[in-house]
Amino acid sequence: MYCGNCGELLPYGTSSCPNCGIQVGYGTNYCKNCGQPVSYSSSYCPNCGAFLGHGSASGRVYPAGKSRIAAGVLGVILGGLGVHNFYLGYTGRGIAQLILTLCSFGIGSVWGFVEGILLLCGGYKQTDASGRYLDK
Repeated sequence: MYCGNCGELLPYGTSSCPNCGIQVGYGTNYCKNCGQPVSYSSSYCPNCGAFLGHGSASGRVYPAGKSRIAAGVLGVILGGLGVHNFYLGYTGRGIAQLILTLCSFGIGSVWGFVEGILLLCGGYKQTDASGRYLDK
């Protein structure tokens, strides 16, 4: 996530910007999703398409990030098939896991299982393939 006031990349879990001190979620000068400068009158970021919460289309809702818990459970249960990576949008990685599992007669499924555990613990993959932070 980026600061809406100064565009600085925010550390995960912070409540205020270390650069300008503004509380997270405030500011309208920069996109909170990609950090690029935006016009106050814009409803969507011209760079990434994220809904900005202001402007003429403020009644529309921008889709939330993917669920970390759902991805973790998919990784634990179906990790060898790469389902959790397909869910997060990492298609190439999902295909690689699927091929590895099939070629190793199931031994490669350990990779997906470990990724699922790491996702559930919160120490792995903070964003999905489109760069949105994972919800809890």
